[in-house]
Amino acid sequence: MLHFSKDDFSGWERFYRANLLNSLSGFKATHLVATVNRQGLPNLSLFHNVVHLGADPALIGMVNRPKTAAPHTLANIEVTGKWTMNSVHPDILEKAHQCSAKYSDGINEFNECGLTAEWKNDFAVPVVGESSIQYALSLVEIIPITHNQTFFIIGKIEHCWIREDLLTPDGFLQLEKAETVTSTGLDAYFVTQSIGRFAYAKPDLPPRKI
Repeated sequence: MLHFSKDDFSGWERFYRANLLNSLSGFKATHLVATVNRQGLPNLSLFHNVVHLGADPALIGMVNRPKTAAPHTLANIEVTGKWTMNSVHPDILEKAHQCSAKYSDGINEFNECGLTAEWKNDFAVPVVGESSIQYALSLVEIIPITHNQTFFIIGKIEHCWIREDLLTPDGFLQLEKAETVTSTGLDAYFVTQSIGRFAYAKPDLPPRKI
């Protein structure tokens, strides 16, 4: 096997280093994150570092890059305390990827990238109309990660909208049926295939598919 140490990382070309180290942690959920600025103008960005933090209360966390690299989403959340997260599927992937471009402040990425801003339940931020899974959040906490100047943003889920055929009777969400896109590195995207669900693991029982 190839071996690399932390001393090797610093000598690599920037995008080579980013591609390899971004890929190490495996496939990541891909979301379009919508916010609005102080004037109510929508912003749309592509996020990969999203994680479930708990179901009661329902919390989601995501990592925002340093302000110098990605200022708009964080600034908007700091002002409004609201945002939405929206799934990506292959039919909108090119438009979603374009949302990762560094547009100037005051540009409406929904319009620039050809996606639909849909306002629901009087929530202050729109969802992406083309997404099969949409949810709205309110700010709980922003944690600065001083070691690399990033920010961990924690939100509480206030609303969710799910395409009806994706939800099973026990509450399981069939992401593969939605063709939900995942990613690795900076620019590689994938759709997933289910290989089964297993019963709750117990020390005195063998693994069992359900």
